[in-house]
Amino acid sequence: MERKTKCTRKTKETDIVIELNLDGTGKYEIDTGVGFFDHMLEGFARHGFFDMKVHVKGDTNVDTHHTVEDTGIVLGTAFAECIKDKSGIARYGDMILPMDDALILASVDLCGRSYFSFDAELPAEQLGDFETETVREFFMGFASGAGMNLHIKQLDGINTHHIIETMFKAVSKAMDKATRIDERVDGVLSTKGSL
Repeated sequence: MERKTKCTRKTKETDIVIELNLDGTGKYEIDTGVGFFDHMLEGFARHGFFDMKVHVKGDTNVDTHHTVEDTGIVLGTAFAECIKDKSGIARYGDMILPMDDALILASVDLCGRSYFSFDAELPAEQLGDFETETVREFFMGFASGAGMNLHIKQLDGINTHHIIETMFKAVSKAMDKATRIDERVDGVLSTKGSL
């Protein structure tokens, strides 16, 4: 069974097309118009082994907020579409990932309910043309679009670039674990019988 999808979103603020293959090798084609954000999504694809094409036209003349937040929503929706009724998946995933000074914990539950917790301090307000406060908005949109619990906690770190990059990689590794097919799972991993 192929776990692939193509999701779009078009508003007055953004025009987004995302193609996602959960069972890929980490190939990517990313163009959001925001260089630092492209770099983060490339790392997300590569380290989660997701094949991703992400093309975004956003109102970056205003700022990067809409581009980053809406991309998170659409990417989350793409994950939800790929796992459909969540049959056979591991459901839970976590990672504590280091990158130099940064250490990030990411934990996910693909339960169908959106909950988001973000505990981090980003010393720099700007990296290139990227406003760092939009990182929280991206992951909140991602959790909402996917219908999942997502917890991100900074355990250490002083360099903003490292902290954010570690978040993207940690979340991708946690998503890789949670979306994997586990042959021991009959139906969905829940006593309720559905997620």
